[in-house]
Amino acid sequence: MADLVMPADGSREIGANRSPDYAMVTESVSRVTEARPTRAWYVALAVSVSLTMVLFATLAHATITGIGVWGNNAPVFWGWPITNFVFWIGIGHAGTLISAILFLLRQQWRTSINRFAEAMTIFAVVCAGIFPVFHMGRVWRAYWLLPIPSMTSMWPNFRSPLLWDVFAISTYALVSALFWYVGLLPDLATWRDRATTPFRRRLFGVLSLGWRGAHRQWSHYEKAYLLLAGLATPLVVSVHSIVSFDFAVSIVPGWHSTIFPPYFVAGAIFSGFAMVVTLLVVVRRVFELEHIVTRDVLEKMNYVILTTAIIVGYAYGVELFIAWYSGNPYERFAFLNRAMGPYAWAYWTMVSCNVFVPQLFWWRRLRRSIPVMLSVAILVNVGMWFERFVIIVTTLHRDYLPSSWGYFHPTVFDFLTFIGSVGLFFTLILLFVRFLPIVAMSEVKGAMKHEVEG
Repeated sequence: MADLVMPADGSREIGANRSPDYAMVTESVSRVTEARPTRAWYVALAVSVSLTMVLFATLAHATITGIGVWGNNAPVFWGWPITNFVFWIGIGHAGTLISAILFLLRQQWRTSINRFAEAMTIFAVVCAGIFPVFHMGRVWRAYWLLPIPSMTSMWPNFRSPLLWDVFAISTYALVSALFWYVGLLPDLATWRDRATTPFRRRLFGVLSLGWRGAHRQWSHYEKAYLLLAGLATPLVVSVHSIVSFDFAVSIVPGWHSTIFPPYFVAGAIFSGFAMVVTLLVVVRRVFELEHIVTRDVLEKMNYVILTTAIIVGYAYGVELFIAWYSGNPYERFAFLNRAMGPYAWAYWTMVSCNVFVPQLFWWRRLRRSIPVMLSVAILVNVGMWFERFVIIVTTLHRDYLPSSWGYFHPTVFDFLTFIGSVGLFFTLILLFVRFLPIVAMSEVKGAMKHEVEG
């Protein structure tokens, strides 16, 4: 399989000094967890766990004191919590797209990155779910969102898109977790057979659910994997479309737009792929997996980033055009205020990072350059956070009454909560890298067999 050995530009990468075979793939992936953790891993884990403790402390303080500790106030009742919620949900879209849609399209290059992307999806959804729950203020009443009988006869408002979020995101998280776990079974069985201690042998024996690699098991596995891929595919479109309905079904100028669902989906894929590239560039270097996660694979991901950047830029242009063409003075003001008002710095940061910076990927040399792709991916993540900030804050801070206009000021607890969520995300990533296979060995081997037979 050429992609596993030699990049298209002819440069040799670490570990690519011999022809790939099944044993080479198994050894390369297994040594990541079988070797003793390095000091750098412990340092990174200590930092991320510390930030996670900060998250728990700030959430506890917000629960005891009230969400007034955040900067949310009239007229910006949705501030950083909902900005962070939409941001993390978007990050979680790349995993399902890479795993499900590219699997159905029979794209073999996905096999070296899908396991990592799937895990990232689950961890991002965990981070996202924190913000709307605590934003309610009364966390202990969160069960009111569930359609269960109660003595108080309280029932959810099924006409509210905020409730649609609950069902869409919980379904997305469940299907993504099942999809991830089913794909792990053959690799967990491999680690069971390689285990050198009775504890590891029993642990991975239980987790692999008795997998022996029999023909009947492979047949059931492929059917289950295909079924879950089919279930996950519409979720890629539906989840962020429903998140966009939180805004689009309102009558607020700047939100009430039919372009929001496809615009949000494209932006979610855009930010999700950027986050995968950001993490994989580091992981492949640290664990010497360049012969598996090759530059060719990263280049294909950069194609997706460039394509979705064009779609997002088109959506920005359509919004401005419709605001002008509609003849609605309130709609025009909403977008002029974004581009030339007090938050113009945030708007142009968003446009620069999301539209202009990814255009570097038109050049092949830049598209295959590790420093360039890492820089672009980081800037895209920054830009996509600012996009959510611009949509929420700049739309709400000036409403119909100039007397109620205000400027949103985040508090230290806004900063600490967001930074803490980043710490939680990286804590989960570090634990995953340490204890589970970060590359789908069985799928990589299947792709190698497909190349040989083809």
